Amino acid sequence: MLSTIRQVLVLPVIVIAMGYFVDIYDLILFGVVRVKSLAELGLDQNSIMEWGSIILNAQMFGMLLGGIIWGIMGDKRGRMSVLFASIIMYSIANTLNAFVTNVEQYAFLRFIAGIGLAGELGAGVTLVAEILPKEFRGYGVMAIAAFGVLGVVAANIVASTFDWRNAYIFGGALGLLLLILRFKVRESDMFMHHVSDDIKKGDFFWLFKRKDLFIKYIKAIIIGIPLWYVVGILVMFSPEFAKELSIVGEVKAGMALMYCYIGLSVGDLASAMLSQKLQSRKKAYTIFLGISALTVFYYYSLQGASANEFYFAMFLLGTFCGYWALFITMAAEQFGTNIRATVATTVPNFVRGSVVPVTSSFMLLKDSMGVLGAGAVVGIVVFALGFVMLYMTHETFHADLDYIEA
Repeated sequence: MLSTIRQVLVLPVIVIAMGYFVDIYDLILFGVVRVKSLAELGLDQNSIMEWGSIILNAQMFGMLLGGIIWGIMGDKRGRMSVLFASIIMYSIANTLNAFVTNVEQYAFLRFIAGIGLAGELGAGVTLVAEILPKEFRGYGVMAIAAFGVLGVVAANIVASTFDWRNAYIFGGALGLLLLILRFKVRESDMFMHHVSDDIKKGDFFWLFKRKDLFIKYIKAIIIGIPLWYVVGILVMFSPEFAKELSIVGEVKAGMALMYCYIGLSVGDLASAMLSQKLQSRKKAYTIFLGISALTVFYYYSLQGASANEFYFAMFLLGTFCGYWALFITMAAEQFGTNIRATVATTVPNFVRGSVVPVTSSFMLLKDSMGVLGAGAVVGIVVFALGFVMLYMTHETFHADLDYIEA
């Protein structure tokens, strides 16, 4: 076991895990300070929910665009080029977020931050998948995801201790400091091996022109949407759901996010370990997706429960949605080196970006069906699609990654 740990926790894995920690801190910080920051900018309760959705969607739309930009750049210019450029962009944008004076500025800067945040995970996972032996790459991605998601705990602690503007400055400074460590990490040998080949690299639109690639790509995206339904709807808007469920006691979005992300860290470790034990990505993913659906049902059954019981449900939701590492690994393992960074960067960001249509659908149905009814309908749809696409996905556990898509 000690030998495995030594082979997995090499410098690139450690540095990328730290980068993902900062990425998650900055990604989730708006959710933690949403109510406090928007209230200080002069919004009333109804406007806070409306503008909260708009700003969240702006950030996620930025991640959609950024996923394409950084994915192409990662396959054309190298994985390290993305890890440098993206962290500079989102660190500066988050620092500037501390000085906004209106919601329009807030939304614009979250959009810019979203573009930057989009590059961190996909490029990092691609690099780790290519430098570790195939029997250990699942552990490597697990280490990145499990440590990275704890960034939300830091976001909640910092935002609870300091003013929300200082919380943004802290995140920006942390990213710029981490940039120094990146200079000690070198490019993937697998990428360098093909760098001079006269082959198509990082062609995003190629994924839509070839039927086989397109089908794999769409399936890879859809199976991850249930996770961001849980985080983007049930957890992000937990105070509103708590009110509809008549939860006894105050429910704060920051606390709900913290418990959920602690669960996500536990779940990333557990799902990756289960995958290694079963020697199968697909079987482990199916088990976790199934239990995740049951925990969502439990969440909706908490009528009149205490705030502590509600927070425990947040932890359970996070734990059984903790298949993010499996999800990214499966996506990366299905494509060749010349398109892998594009896929590994765009897929998770398209899933994150799915919060836009998911929250828009939720908001559209909310007026006629109520918060609980709208949330339930959207949840049934995304989980049903997730199960169908997962059933159609091929196993990738033993896949050899040293090949190109011709």
